[in-house]
Amino acid sequence: MALSDHPAERHRQVAGLFTDRVRGTRSWDAPSPVAGWTARDVVRHLVEWLPGLLASGAGVDLPRGPSVDEDPVAAWQAHRDGVQAVLDDPETAHRKLTNPHIGSLPLDTAIDQFYTADVFMHTWDLSRATGQDDRLDPGFCAQLLAGMEQMEQVLRSSGQYGARIGVPDDADVQTRLLGFIGRNPSWPGPADRTP
Repeated sequence: MALSDHPAERHRQVAGLFTDRVRGTRSWDAPSPVAGWTARDVVRHLVEWLPGLLASGAGVDLPRGPSVDEDPVAAWQAHRDGVQAVLDDPETAHRKLTNPHIGSLPLDTAIDQFYTADVFMHTWDLSRATGQDDRLDPGFCAQLLAGMEQMEQVLRSSGQYGARIGVPDDADVQTRLLGFIGRNPSWPGPADRTP
């Protein structure tokens, strides 16, 4: 199923898939493809970075759920529902997010570009860490990759992405996106690890 171009609906789709992976996680201490992170840390990252950005840049306070340490499933679901409520609010269309690094953008566009895209990419991390289906929507992979390749130097200098990992020239778009953001597309999932 192709992802929507509308920020609220795209978030609903992307966060829905991530929710499925959260609910399917059996070991929150499983290592993830992000160096030094466990499956729990992938959820922690997504739950923790956006509230500060929205509060400082748009005056939006997201509701807080339990801590990720206490209940990662409930923490994620509370966070997801809060973000979706912001995107579904008709007033959001008239709001801006302002930040010294990105300037001023429509709030829904900022959430879509920076947060929903992050959830999408981290879906692979959680899926791979926990042995679940790690396939991502190829159309959105292509869209993200095309946009990020145009600003590679800025992204690399931000420290948010690892060094690009080389992949074969004929690799599929998901593999190319993963390599671009510094993930090893061959990172072994739980079934591939030796005990």
